[in-house]
Amino acid sequence: MRVMVIVKANKDSEAGVMPDQKILAAMGTYNEELSKAGILLAADGLHPSSKGKRVRFSGRDRTVTDGPFAETKELIAGAWIWKVKSMDEALEWIKRAPFDGGVEVELRPFFEAEDFGAEFTPELRAREERLRAEMEKRK
Repeated sequence: MRVMVIVKANKDSEAGVMPDQKILAAMGTYNEELSKAGILLAADGLHPSSKGKRVRFSGRDRTVTDGPFAETKELIAGAWIWKVKSMDEALEWIKRAPFDGGVEVELRPFFEAEDFGAEFTPELRAREERLRAEMEKRK
């Protein structure tokens, strides 16, 4: 199963405060462990919401709002994508993360093809597989 580990934003991440060398080194070591275990698929941090945009869709209308966005607790500072055997395994790994100071993370599984049932026809599955293969070529 694939899981997204969402690192919630906080006052510092939204202010653009960069992690110090000690934190960067600890996170690098942790990411290496995840990679060696075959779990890590992607890991990235995000700029603060002040550099972002939101787009609201209403019929044919598109409304763009510039950041920053007020609700820090609802914002994301970064994320990992992991491939694990179970949510329990993901929880074992996240508990080892070098976080402190009230950092909050959320773990959410990705939908897999079998989750969509009969509505995800063989034709739609084939199309999805072609798209994934094309994306893989770009890496």
